Amino acid sequence: MAQDPNLERDDMEPQEEMTVTLTLDNGSELECVVLTIFTAGERDYIALLPMNGPEAEEGEVYLYRYFEKEDGQPNLENIEDDEEYEIVADAFDELLDDAEYDELVDEDEE
Repeated sequence: MAQDPNLERDDMEPQEEMTVTLTLDNGSELECVVLTIFTAGERDYIALLPMNGPEAEEGEVYLYRYFEKEDGQPNLENIEDDEEYEIVADAFDELLDDAEYDELVDEDEE
């Protein structure tokens, strides 16, 4: 399922979690939590977790290229290249592994 690379920010009120709304190819919208913005290779990427629907229940994470326009507005681009996607997915998995390790170390110190 491909998503429109346009991004809407929900900045109306201060929130603990930043959310974005993706517009899907079929015109429906999917509200997602921003998990992280990270660098892989020489580009920035964003990891999004849907908040509702079957994608949320399955824990499916969407990965996109991330950049900010000249006016400071965030923008997403689909990752079209399989090799690039593998690099990005591996970098995201490594971030998750590091986060789990940090949690284990923090628990041991308590």
